[in-house]
Amino acid sequence: MATTLPSPPKIGMVSLGCPKNLVDSERILTKLRSDGYAMSPDYAGADVVLVNTCGFLDSAKEESLEAIGEAIAENGRVIVTGCMGKEAEMIRAKFPGILAVTGAHQYEEVVGAVHDAAPMPPSAFLNLVPDSGLKLTPRHYSYLKISEGCNHRCSFCIIPSLRGDLVSRRPDAILREAEKLIEAGTRELLVISQDTSAYGVDIRHQPRMWHGEEVRAHMTDLSRELGKLGAWVRLHYVYPYPHVDQVIPLMAEGLILPYLDIPFQHASRNVLKLMKRPANETKVLERIKNWRTIAPDMAIRSTFVVGFPGETEDDFAYLMDWLEEAQLDRVGAFRFEPVEGAAANDLPNHVPEEIKEERYARLMELTARISADKLQAKVGRTLDVIIDAVDEDGGATGRSQADAPEIDGEVFLRDAGHLSVGDIVAVAIEDADEHDLYGVPTV
Repeated sequence: MATTLPSPPKIGMVSLGCPKNLVDSERILTKLRSDGYAMSPDYAGADVVLVNTCGFLDSAKEESLEAIGEAIAENGRVIVTGCMGKEAEMIRAKFPGILAVTGAHQYEEVVGAVHDAAPMPPSAFLNLVPDSGLKLTPRHYSYLKISEGCNHRCSFCIIPSLRGDLVSRRPDAILREAEKLIEAGTRELLVISQDTSAYGVDIRHQPRMWHGEEVRAHMTDLSRELGKLGAWVRLHYVYPYPHVDQVIPLMAEGLILPYLDIPFQHASRNVLKLMKRPANETKVLERIKNWRTIAPDMAIRSTFVVGFPGETEDDFAYLMDWLEEAQLDRVGAFRFEPVEGAAANDLPNHVPEEIKEERYARLMELTARISADKLQAKVGRTLDVIIDAVDEDGGATGRSQADAPEIDGEVFLRDAGHLSVGDIVAVAIEDADEHDLYGVPTV
């Protein structure tokens, strides 16, 4: 039997202005064609018409407005882009039926608006790549990158030389990707970047339209909107800037997971200065206490470097005392190693390897004890757990809201053969060790 292929949506294009605009139009159409869309030579056959406007002169603006009006009259489903996108309010007031207005060079936003206005029909022959993209992680959780690069110049790190300064993605593009991931089966979004707290600084937190409302390019706004999509939202690589306080109420409301991954790296003022990192460790301890007052189940994970050049025994003792007070839920540690190109390599007073090892062992012993105590306190409670694996013997492995995949602990379940990977279930916690929990599903 012959297979009848669904017809892809057709896109019409009116391109006005200079050759730069023409190149922009070509790029937009190239991307849409690669996504499977067909092109229409006239208004009548188009599912959506794009009008790429020019705003260089008043006469060019008039021509653009006339073109928009003609497209509205002949087709009715119009997306406006190009130079006049900066006058979106005027265009919307003059043409209330406009589907979307975007600015010049905003290729991703234009393509996203087309996807929203005329979705591609599901077909293995038209959609060779799923909407959620190709993934290397299990179907039920996905990493969501919100920016590239970093503005910090930590002496032990070469990320800025590899990836450059901070470059934030638009919030609407991030949210659109998240929405498609969830539609494809993602139950947990892991928000990542080099510096999640700095998201949007480079673009001055410029807002974008998302489902009819403006969303700022800001960690708080983005977290709130991601939380509305219905999946677990876990924040990674969060620097403790003051505005991080604003996301804690979102955890208390249940919009995002009560979990923060904060790379403190050290606590000693001396070492933090050598690392070229903020040295406000006392204030951080106070803030952690306040955070836990607002969101009592909040889990904090962090990483620390031991044996950094110039780290004295007093510095290390200060770190150990700080960890005892902070009572972090999950801790990883690294022995300092020179990295080619890092400024820290040239610092004096490198710590001997045997001292690094001794300090590393002491730190890991302390944090394992803290972890064991905190996990033991969860015995007898019922926690939500996301299932990562189900075995043939009726057992299952999952993670609580306090556990990120691969780096944190796990929850081992008995009598769980009826569960499936990706399920989020209530689990009665029966036992604990230094890193993991043990329990049984309540249903």
